Order: sequence, then C-alpha cells, then structure tokens
Amino acid sequence: MPYPIRLKIIMLFILQHKRFNTNDRGEVNVEFEWMGPIQVVLRRWWLVVIPVVIVALFSLPTLLMLGPTATGGFSTTIRYTAAQALEAIPDRDGDFQDVWLASELTVNAFSEWIRSSQFAGEVRAMLAAEGVEIDPGAINFMTDNDRSVGVIAITGPDAMDAMQLEQVALAAIRVLQTRAQVYFPQLGDQPARVTLLDQPIVTAIPPALPNRLRPLLQVAIALIAGIGLAFLVEYLDPILRRREQLEGLNLRVIAIIPREG
Repeated sequence: MPYPIRLKIIMLFILQHKRFNTNDRGEVNVEFEWMGPIQVVLRRWWLVVIPVVIVALFSLPTLLMLGPTATGGFSTTIRYTAAQALEAIPDRDGDFQDVWLASELTVNAFSEWIRSSQFAGEVRAMLAAEGVEIDPGAINFMTDNDRSVGVIAITGPDAMDAMQLEQVALAAIRVLQTRAQVYFPQLGDQPARVTLLDQPIVTAIPPALPNRLRPLLQVAIALIAGIGLAFLVEYLDPILRRREQLEGLNLRVIAIIPREG
C-alpha cells in the first residue's frame, strides 16, 4: 500500500464508526455509520450512568422534599362585612338602603386600605405586641369585594408554617376591627363593625409546577449528556472493531478470533 494512503489511514483511525472506502485514485473516503448506536451505549454504559447518578444524588433531597406532604407555602381566605357603627351616624332622615350603601362604601375603602403598607405595618405591630415576630413584607395580602362583602386572601412564603399564617390572619382581623377609625375619619372616631362570615382556614399550596419538574429535568439532561459523552469517546476511540471497517479499506480479513464466552 502506498505511503500516502497508509498515512491517511493512520490519521483516520481516531474516527470510530466510520466506513472507509477507497476510490479509483486510491483516496480514502470516510462515511459515518449510524447502524450501531445501541452498541455504542451498551459498550460505554458507565459513561451514561455516571452523570445520571451524580445528578440524582444532588436531586434526591429535592425529590424527597416534594413528596406528598410538600407544599409551596400556605394560604387562607377571610370573608367579612363591615359598616359604620350606628351610634356614630348623625341623626338623619332616610331609609335602610342608605345603611347598605354605606356598608358597601366601607368595604370598598377597607379593600384599598388592606392593599397598603400601612395595613401590613398595623398587622406587624399587632403581632409584635403579642410577642410574635413575623415580617409582613413577606406576606401577600390580596383583597376584593362584592358590594358589602369583602374577601381577604393571605399567602405566606414557603418558610412560614400554617400556625404562623393563622396568627397573621387573626391579627389582620383584629386590625380591621380596632384600627380602621385611625385611617378613616368618616367613622367618627369609632371602630367599624366588622363581622366575619366564615373563620379563616389555612390550607397548603401545592409546589409550583417548575419546582416539581426540576429534578426530573435535571436527570433527563444528565442522561442526554451521558449518551453524548459515550458517543464522543466512541468517536475518538482509534480501535477498529468490525470486519466491515477493514473491508472498507480494501483489506482482506484472513481470520476472526471470537470473543470468549
């Protein structure tokens, strides 16, 4: 075999799963064979497994935390109605429709107050007076109302447990019942009458979908990376393993030594 062709063959030995063909001018053509990807993965299985095992070890604590009892925090909902104290209403002539309208306007005003930082500060002060230290800035107060019925939705961060959120809800109720006259002079320096329509019940929030799928996605990416690593090592392997690779070089196979077993 001429020296240039031998040199080309030696340089191309690093390409695994290639088909080597020589043309009429003695030049070597290389074509990649995709017939044995399963054999590649089975031969380099340890390269596939190692990234998956490493990522799984780091993801296992997260998977355990996201079990059936895992939560994405807690929330509670409070429904209430409010109105100005009757003794604070000046004497006037009118029907009871005015009372219902006044209640609706009171709940509307309370909704804006609950969204403000002043309300969160009042809740914090109420909790601090009871010896409870909770940052209300980490708590989300959402509110809405349907005429004279108001709704407060309270959600806490993941680090806050159900008992702490219940304390926040009870403090918010006491603030509504005792501190509204400080912010609304229309109440005549008397607290508004706030009546709960149902007691706050704290419920767990399921973890966000991306958080639940993140460990599985990490393992899947590790698996893909492991398969890619196996193909890369196979691609750089200089060993010819199949008879067809030799025959592609126009070399005659004299004998085949079978593998033991």
